[in-house]
Amino acid sequence: MSYSWVLALTAVFLPCALQAQFDVLIAGARIVDGSGSAWFYGDIGIKGDTIAAVGLLPGASATVRVDARGLVVAPGFIDIHSHGSAGIFRVPTAENYLREGVTTIVGGPDGSSALPLAPFLDRIAKTPVSINYATFVGQGSIRQQVVGLANRKATAEEVEKMKQLAAQAMKDGAFGMSTGLYYVPGNFTPMEEVIELAKVVGAMGGIHISHMREEAGHVLDSVRETIRIGEEGGLPTQITHHKIIGKSNWGRSVETLQLVEAARARGVDVTMDAYPYTASSTGIASLFPQWALEGGQKSLLERLSAPEQRGRIKSVIVENLRVDRGAGDPKNVGIANCSFDAGLAGKNLADITRMRGVDPTFDNAAETAIELQSKGGCSAIYHAIGEEDVVRIMQSPYTMIASDGDIPVFGQAAPHPRSYGTFARVLGVYVREQKVLSLEEAVRRMSGYPAERLKLWDRGFLRPGMHADVVVFDPALIADKADFVKPHQYSVGVRDVMVNGRFVLRGGAVTAERPGRVLYGPAVQQMRDNLSRP
Repeated sequence: MSYSWVLALTAVFLPCALQAQFDVLIAGARIVDGSGSAWFYGDIGIKGDTIAAVGLLPGASATVRVDARGLVVAPGFIDIHSHGSAGIFRVPTAENYLREGVTTIVGGPDGSSALPLAPFLDRIAKTPVSINYATFVGQGSIRQQVVGLANRKATAEEVEKMKQLAAQAMKDGAFGMSTGLYYVPGNFTPMEEVIELAKVVGAMGGIHISHMREEAGHVLDSVRETIRIGEEGGLPTQITHHKIIGKSNWGRSVETLQLVEAARARGVDVTMDAYPYTASSTGIASLFPQWALEGGQKSLLERLSAPEQRGRIKSVIVENLRVDRGAGDPKNVGIANCSFDAGLAGKNLADITRMRGVDPTFDNAAETAIELQSKGGCSAIYHAIGEEDVVRIMQSPYTMIASDGDIPVFGQAAPHPRSYGTFARVLGVYVREQKVLSLEEAVRRMSGYPAERLKLWDRGFLRPGMHADVVVFDPALIADKADFVKPHQYSVGVRDVMVNGRFVLRGGAVTAERPGRVLYGPAVQQMRDNLSRP
């Protein structure tokens, strides 16, 4: 890169005088601005909560000067799929995210969210937190409030009530609607019903993001459904944590990506996000047939007490252990947490089956799963994803990076390591070591791309006028440390993190600052813009 080119860039990004006084000056960095453009050497001047200048700033003075020589400065990362809605109150520093460079998390995924949203967002706004918080509204939560957990079509009157709830959620600040069509009650929802709600959300500027109905044998049908919801609902649509479950299905990402590309070619705004692991995590109930979960836990226990129905349920669990999330061996199902027995965390289904005094056959492991769910259920980790599919999906130009993780209490339970390592793992393993992505492209998928997707026009890029969400990291050292044996390990290599112009991580240490804000979606943004006009 020529020095003259950098000077030209400075002229674009630096309309103010070079002697401007800044609150913070990050100097001598390799700047990766979130756009995917090539990195360049430069400085970043910050005033208050805003980036004031980007470029060569010789002689600029500042209250705090950060020497970033040899380091990368990037926009704070945006996790577009997070389950941190509960954990942010337990651990308001969200240290697991800070140490990866994440400055904004987006909750309400997989069709589940607080409802109504306004009181929940007010609670977060009143809580001193280190990171920004945004949310989707869950279609499953809306349906449960109106229809309950019944496996049936909604009536016309119920659909109207659900549309009103979706509209109110957008007015409360949602960025769009999430669906969890794999889960109850989302799984009981006809696609046409989802499309009706999607039309409401889309008309108010929102997007649709979906944990699809199936990620194993019927994954292609699920991709088609997700695309159709966007196409007929008239809004952007996103396949979230895209993956291929079950060994017999590995390689089908070739076809799913072809479906995405074909849809985009005809004008459907469909994108994806993914995490860099070959294991997923969800409840042990995912081994059960969805019909068995209708009506909730009490109804499930009644079905399990009826021999014929118990047999039908067990046969599905056995099949899922063979070819779906069990990937052919009960040991592939690890336990992350059980509320009724903390000692089970870290063990797998084969281990627990042996603890019952029997061999870990598929039949016996299915009985173990039934016992666990009967006692209240557990969160589990499923090792059933192929690395080639992970890489192929990550390489698609339409894929963002998202953790699908939460904010754990350090040392408690045995969570999926994605909660501690997603973003650092991409930068360490898939950028530095394997060169699956360039540094600039990886940062774009963590910052500018999700910001554009969410219409967060004032974040995601290192540009004057943007809010100062900034991460400083060592590209040679950044790495994930958490694994499936020892998940409670923070990532390394991130030195400084700023949120809204204030340091929440400084020199590798968490500070006392809590500058995180609630971010509100497009409907609220539009309302505020209208009120501000003369």
